[in-house]
Amino acid sequence: MARYNKIRLGDCLVQKGLLTEEQLNNALQEQKNKGLKLGETVVTLGYVEENDVIDVLCDQLGIEYIDLRKIKIDEEVGKMLNEDFIRKNCLIPIGYDQLVPNVLRVAMADPMDIVAIDDISIITNLQVDPVLSTRSQIEYQIDKLYGANKAMAAAEQYRKEREKDKAKLSDASEAERQDDVDNSPIVQLVRSILEQGVRRRASDIHIEAMEYEVRVRYRIDGALVKVATYDIDFLSAIVARIKIIGGMDIAEKRKPQDGRIAMTVDRREYDVRVSILPTVNGEKIVMRLTSKENLTRDKKNLGFSEEELEKFDRILKNPHGIILVTGPTGSGKSTTLYTALSELNTEDVNIITVEDPVEANMEGINQVHVNEKAGLTFAAALRSILRQDPDIIMIGEIRDGETAGIAVKAAITGHLVVSTLHTNGTASTITRLADMGIEPYMIGDSLVGVIAQRLVRRLCPDCKRPVQATEDEKRLLGVDINQPLTIYEPGTECSTCGGVGYFGRIGVYEIMPVNNELRIKIAAGARADELKAQAVADGMHTLKDSGVRLCLEGTTSFKEALKIAYESD
Repeated sequence: MARYNKIRLGDCLVQKGLLTEEQLNNALQEQKNKGLKLGETVVTLGYVEENDVIDVLCDQLGIEYIDLRKIKIDEEVGKMLNEDFIRKNCLIPIGYDQLVPNVLRVAMADPMDIVAIDDISIITNLQVDPVLSTRSQIEYQIDKLYGANKAMAAAEQYRKEREKDKAKLSDASEAERQDDVDNSPIVQLVRSILEQGVRRRASDIHIEAMEYEVRVRYRIDGALVKVATYDIDFLSAIVARIKIIGGMDIAEKRKPQDGRIAMTVDRREYDVRVSILPTVNGEKIVMRLTSKENLTRDKKNLGFSEEELEKFDRILKNPHGIILVTGPTGSGKSTTLYTALSELNTEDVNIITVEDPVEANMEGINQVHVNEKAGLTFAAALRSILRQDPDIIMIGEIRDGETAGIAVKAAITGHLVVSTLHTNGTASTITRLADMGIEPYMIGDSLVGVIAQRLVRRLCPDCKRPVQATEDEKRLLGVDINQPLTIYEPGTECSTCGGVGYFGRIGVYEIMPVNNELRIKIAAGARADELKAQAVADGMHTLKDSGVRLCLEGTTSFKEALKIAYESD
């Protein structure tokens, strides 16, 4: 069994020029506060890429790195150790050494944990060959092995308890029933549904009342995937539990309700927005999962090309005016907006936001939550904000003419306003503002840039396969139909993406800086098609152009690019 000299990862990162002494000190302080490993801390703070930390550890330890997404773990081997032990030590057995008998290979987040290695050896009576993997990959594999079983065990236990106490439940008051729910396995079931959603990269969790069953689906990379079904008798307990933790009224079953849950999974904080809607079969629940880390990304990771990144930076450098991010629901507008705010967030500016709801708490920014019942609408909040000496104002969404009017006046009087709008493209955003009652000359004076965006699924790098484009595909992609063209399609039977063929999503952008020529046309009340033609003449790449570029680069498939092409025409 291998033994390692204890190395100081921080010193190695500094020696290799990946980390400064100041960053190391900050990371050590953060590590002390949060109780994380140093490697996880420097990655979370954005100082070092995860791959660089892995390379340094492998180099210093002389140990192999295993990407667990690319291998299939035998369930029998994975369950050689009990769940509590592997979760506590963040490790998982992955198989036997093919060359040396009686050697168990174990993927570990900390391969220097000699105590855990000795414990495994005693429990299994095998020698241990530790390999390095990331905490997130190990926890995902643990969840695959034990998550579904855990949920089903909780469900089965709940069923037995429910049958036992059926008479008591039917006669009990609502408060007594709730006490039963709080102390029952349903708590573990709901927790398991949420945790599995996070680990499977779901953006939304749907819990739906069917005629005879409760269906649970996750939206992963924009597509809904069915993950479990439970007996319809479970519905009332699941709904009651979610209402309790979401701060909603458990007695109200006839009206839609909204709530919010704060939870921590794998040491990361998540904000869960809950919507409950009465349907003919019972209440349907949709939970949207967001984390602060995902919303505040580095702008380089959003999917901008170099030219688009340059335009994005130029728009953000305007001292005043309106910057609008547009697109349908779920197109990544909030991520772009929060990324822009984190770029602008310095000590010498006063940034105030008005949102419904506040999606992520950001240090150094004053955030206001809209409360229409209390009379705190977007418009009312904006009027108060203007008396708070702001430099930059972020409006979660411009929904009406009153909000749009205040935003335009704020921009003209020397403030930088960033907001979102639901429109299909950059040019149609300008006509939408005019439809809201804003005078065209005021739009021309105040607007400095519009960013339209969509999200497309990335092809899985491990299973995407090359194909020759057909004549129709070449024609739609705008390339010479007589020249051979290789594009890529999703593969199947892949453990990395679960056989879907896609893994993750990337932004597709149409960025329109408002220059003098465009400003003149806007002030003159030009139509959307005229504005788009002027912007294209000034060098704007349309959504269709950006989608085609990603297809030709092999980042996405023709099918995904075609969705963008049809939407933007």
